[in-house]
Amino acid sequence: MPAGRAKAKGGKGRSKVGAKKPIAKRRKANVGKKKQREVEDEGWDAEAGKELAARLGSDDDILRHVRKIKEKLRLDDAKPKTLSSLNLAAKFREVVDKDTRSVLTEIERVILDAAASILEGDGLGFHVPSRGASNQHYVQELDRIVLKDSKTQRSFGNRAEVRKVAIMSRLMQLVYELCSKDITATKRDLFYSDVKLFKKQDESDAALEDVTCMLGCTRCSLHVVASEKGLVVGRLRYREAGDLIDCTRMGVGGKAIPSNIQKCTDFESDAEFILLVEKDAAFQRLAEDRFYNRFPCIIITGKGQPDVATRQFLRKMHQDLKLQVLALVDADPYGLNIMSVYTRGSKNMSFDSSNLTTPGIKWLGVRPSDLDRFKLPNQCRLDMTEHDKRMGEKLLKEDFMKANPEWSKELQIMLDTGEKAEIQALSSFGFQYLTEVYLPLKLQEKDWI
Repeated sequence: MPAGRAKAKGGKGRSKVGAKKPIAKRRKANVGKKKQREVEDEGWDAEAGKELAARLGSDDDILRHVRKIKEKLRLDDAKPKTLSSLNLAAKFREVVDKDTRSVLTEIERVILDAAASILEGDGLGFHVPSRGASNQHYVQELDRIVLKDSKTQRSFGNRAEVRKVAIMSRLMQLVYELCSKDITATKRDLFYSDVKLFKKQDESDAALEDVTCMLGCTRCSLHVVASEKGLVVGRLRYREAGDLIDCTRMGVGGKAIPSNIQKCTDFESDAEFILLVEKDAAFQRLAEDRFYNRFPCIIITGKGQPDVATRQFLRKMHQDLKLQVLALVDADPYGLNIMSVYTRGSKNMSFDSSNLTTPGIKWLGVRPSDLDRFKLPNQCRLDMTEHDKRMGEKLLKEDFMKANPEWSKELQIMLDTGEKAEIQALSSFGFQYLTEVYLPLKLQEKDWI
C-alpha cells in the first residue's frame, strides 16, 4: 500500500421538518408531479445523466474536501461517553467480553442458584433480563439504544415457560461444553445439537440471546459465532489469527469478514474514509471499478441487515483507524433502518449496543432528495407500498430520528412523495455512473448528513 499509512494503536415528530399536508392534497400533488415526470421521461436518454458530471472537479480537489472530515474526526477525538461516565450504569444492563474461566464460573453460579431454588421448594427457574419493547431506551448523549436493567422470573413451573426454561438449560449445557473444550461453534451447530427440543433455529437463537444477556457477556465470549456474511475490500491491512490480510488484493469478491473479530488485530490503512454499503450488488460494482484506488477508502457491506461480526468489524475499524463512516443505502425505509442499526443499534441486541454500534455515521446516499436532484427517471422510481409507509411513519416516531432532524426531513420527503429508489437505479445513466459521477460529486460537495 502507498506510504503515509496511519497505524492503529491497538421539536418532536414532524414539527421539526414542517407541517404535513392533508393526505388528499398530498396525493393530488404527487399525481401531478408524477405525470409531469412521465412527460419529461418521454424525451429522456442516457445523456441526461451527464448534466451533473460536468460539475466534477479533479480527483485531487475532491480528495482535499474528503481529508477535511478525516482531520476533523481526529481533532474531535475526545474520550467517548459511556453509561458509567453519565452515571447511568445502575439503570441499564450492558454485556462485556469475558474470558473463558469467567464464563464457566458464571454458568456454575446460575445453575447453583437454580438448584437452591429447587431445594427451597420454588422450583427450577432463572432471573432473565426483560428485553421487551418497553425496556428499550434511547440515550441521546450516547446516540444509541440501551436496555433497562429489569428482570423477570422464568419458571419451569409455569406451563407457558416450560420449553423456554428447558431450552435455556440445554444451551447453557452446550456452552459450558464449548468453553471447557475451548472450541467454537456456530449458532447453526447449536440448533442441530438438539433439533427435537429447539424445533426452529429462531427459538434457539432467541434463547441464546437471553442466556448471553443473563450471563452478562458477549456472544463471542460463549464461543458461539454466526456464519460469515459481511465483506470488506479496499485500503486495509490487518492480521487475522496471525496471518496478514491485504484487502487491496481480494479481487472483486472482497474479503469475508471473519465471524470471530477478536482474531483481527493490527489494523493499518491509508484510507481517507470508510464507505458502508447496504447491498452486495453495489459493493461488487465499487470493488470491480476499484473505487478505493481512485478515492482511498475501505468499502464494507453486511449484505442487507448486518450480522454481529460486520457491525463489530465496522466499529473496530472506526475506533482503531479514526476514520469517518459514510453510508450508501437504498432510498427506502429499509435502507434507513439498516443504517440506524449500524449507528444506534438494534432493539433485539440493545444489551450489547456498546460493542456493536459505530457512532457518527453520515448518510451519503441514496437520499430521497437525490431522486429529483439527480433527475432519476420516473420508470426507475418505485411506489412505496403500504408496508413501506407504515414502516416510515414508525421510524419518524423513534427517539433517535427526532434527535436527527436532517434524517427526519429526508424520510418526510419520501413519505410525502410516496416514492423510493434502489442504489441500482443510478445505472439508468450508465453502469459506472455510481462510481464515476454520483459518489465523486457527493464527496466533492460534502453532501452527507
